[in-house]
Amino acid sequence: MDADEGLRRLRALGFADLDAQELWVHFDAAERRGKQGHGHARIPWLEELEGYDPSAEPSLLEEEAGFQRWHGGGAIGYLVLGRVVRAQLDSPPSQARLVVCERTFPTGMLGHHVRRLADGGLVAVLTATSPRRLGHPDGGPKLAGTNPLAIGIPSGGSDPIVADVSMGAITWGDVVAGLASADELVPFGAEQAHKAFALALGLQLIVDSLVRDDGHGAVLLVARPEADPVPALRELAGGVRLPGDG
Repeated sequence: MDADEGLRRLRALGFADLDAQELWVHFDAAERRGKQGHGHARIPWLEELEGYDPSAEPSLLEEEAGFQRWHGGGAIGYLVLGRVVRAQLDSPPSQARLVVCERTFPTGMLGHHVRRLADGGLVAVLTATSPRRLGHPDGGPKLAGTNPLAIGIPSGGSDPIVADVSMGAITWGDVVAGLASADELVPFGAEQAHKAFALALGLQLIVDSLVRDDGHGAVLLVARPEADPVPALRELAGGVRLPGDG
């Protein structure tokens, strides 16, 4: 799919031009990074998805020193986080800020959001919940979403480090894109899968304990860096590809 087709189909869904462009940039970045489950396949998926309003605007419900609470208000999660990221870049915290995002789904490739923050000079840690699709490795009910965790670390002397890891052996996006079956969606780690399950459950409960209504959400921690450890790490790595490198 090229940009013209992608933008045409997003506009046909009712997204304003700037929102359509923001969504296309997200999907195309994922496609180019080899994350097809979060890439162009998400456009036909959105064409079938219900429960979002392409014209809705998220709102900032609470703000005080070190804290913000946002609500999606019917907007799709990609754009909710887009607005939240833009707000942090426009008005960075004096030191650190916890941001709780309610009714925020789907959120896409979380690394996309923390990369924007890291490119703007901010340290970022982001997680988000999704439908419960992971159970205990020994069996039982589905208890947690794949609940990815993304970390962005800025650097004045090189590209940022961006780590973005889902707790599933595959992502739901892989199922959406036809690259895997839903049966393959289990905690990653084989014999050590209990570790990924524990982390997925912990992230699920962090988000669920901070949002005030039912529905999926996201939690972002953003901070000003006090040091730049990335160049020394890259030198130590000696050319080894690090998380988030192209």
